[in-house]
Amino acid sequence: MAILFVSQRRAEIPRLHSAFPEVRRINPDQARTVVDSGDRVWLMADHADWPSLSGTLAAQGAIIVVMSLAPSEAEALKALQAGARGYVHALSPPDLLGQAALVTANQGIWVPAELLSKVVGAAFTTLGGRENLPQESLSALTERERAVALAVAEGRSNKEVARQLDITERTVKAHLGAVFRKLGVRDRMQLVLRLAKQDENVA
Repeated sequence: MAILFVSQRRAEIPRLHSAFPEVRRINPDQARTVVDSGDRVWLMADHADWPSLSGTLAAQGAIIVVMSLAPSEAEALKALQAGARGYVHALSPPDLLGQAALVTANQGIWVPAELLSKVVGAAFTTLGGRENLPQESLSALTERERAVALAVAEGRSNKEVARQLDITERTVKAHLGAVFRKLGVRDRMQLVLRLAKQDENVA
């Protein structure tokens, strides 16, 4: 398993090198032939073709984390749609990069906390939102759990859900924990995929 940094313009990211001393830099053209299944690829969004490259490398079995110097919810969603398992600020501290690597290596999704709710909401809308929601997706949930699940899927933070439903944040967390257990998901993004019936094997 190789750890590779793919960039068109940057020679290296010092914090990435600090987190992973064995990381090797290659350019996008080399990536198409060098990357193998199981490799961890840190892909800079510094060239127009990065979404296509992410999709190609993900299809080859690589674990992709897209790095950006100007993170945005639109770019984060584009990265996930292109097969990336993670999306991070390129100047994130080494310990955070290590956490992102651990989560993505274990089939999780990593997105900066400040973008997560918005990315989840955008994904839910892209997948059809409430309009195309199969009723059986919510059949295992209580009425209050359904309300929390839908509000979270639409991109609201725990604080916003609490305000909307006139309950405490602690109660929101309790309901959300029950939703995750009943639907067999680990995070908000997997909740969206399960509700939209996009990932039957999410657990």
